[in-house]
Amino acid sequence: MPGWIMPKRILVIATRQIGDVLLTTPLLHSLRLAYPEAVIDVLTYQNTDGMLVGNPDLNRVLCVAEHPNIAEYWQLLGQILRRYDLAVSTLAGDRPLLYALLAAPRRIGSVPCARDGWKRRILDAWFERDDADIHTIQQNLRLADLLGIARSYALVPPRSDHGEKVLDERLPFSWRDEPFAVLHLLPMWHYKRWTTDGWRALMRELARLGLQIVITGGSSQIESAYVDSVLAASAIRAVNLVGRLRIAEVASLLRAARIYVGPDTAMTHLAASIGIPTVALYGPTNPIRWGPWPFGFVAEGSPYLRAALRQRVGNVLLIQAEGECVPCAEEGCDRHKGSFSDCLQRLSPERVIEAAVEMLGSG
Repeated sequence: MPGWIMPKRILVIATRQIGDVLLTTPLLHSLRLAYPEAVIDVLTYQNTDGMLVGNPDLNRVLCVAEHPNIAEYWQLLGQILRRYDLAVSTLAGDRPLLYALLAAPRRIGSVPCARDGWKRRILDAWFERDDADIHTIQQNLRLADLLGIARSYALVPPRSDHGEKVLDERLPFSWRDEPFAVLHLLPMWHYKRWTTDGWRALMRELARLGLQIVITGGSSQIESAYVDSVLAASAIRAVNLVGRLRIAEVASLLRAARIYVGPDTAMTHLAASIGIPTVALYGPTNPIRWGPWPFGFVAEGSPYLRAALRQRVGNVLLIQAEGECVPCAEEGCDRHKGSFSDCLQRLSPERVIEAAVEMLGSG
């Protein structure tokens, strides 16, 4: 980039959901390696900053509401207005790019493929987004390419100094010595859900194999009620930690687990990044773009094909539901977040159990 200078203060804008924040950490690590003396701050949404706890590549995390009011906008303005040399937007939306414009005199980012001239004019360097055939991590790393710095593909999971102590308090078994499986039953949206009967069958088989069952989840009443309903109709004794762990503490739990099974959700990406055997259940979601990044995977192409019944890459076995329309990349069969996906409703417990047994055998 002509006239580029070594930045001393960098703002990375990652105002997306919590799983997306984890997928920005390879870019953050790339920036830290290239600019070891720079101040690197991240702007993200409230309630997603937990994914950055203990991240050594950052100096500070700034949070903004997903839908700020006037007072919140003024507060954010006071925190970022011309406080940085360089703003890096991982998103092509209007607000992220306006945040970049306010924050720094030099700005890089992505822009939509459809022509949107004002976004190109406010950026010193940009690339057109590909939301179908490039993995999100690799798309983020194209920003490193714009700066002419080396890519790092390493995800950096959150880390808690008190994680093991919390597990001692929460788990009613000797978790350091007894093997256990972590299951995350409920994604944020209906269209990513598997079946309650499938989860019960999987828990029965894992218990038969001698594993303790630990259930994770968020703090919403909907999630808590769903997990309660699954466990109430099951004869399996499981440890229900829904709403009882912070994200960094979930990372501590995953580091000790023998296996993780979950749908397309942030916890599945987190488990894959930590390196434990991970079984990911995918329906409408395109794995080329959103598949869990396997631990230690380094490549310019996506780890996954667009469609395959099963794909094993490193510590991840990605199971796709059957159907000619899979993956449709739509929000369920009725095209809204509250609808279900027929393909996932037809995903048999036998396929998931077979995948879990295979991953347990691989260690």
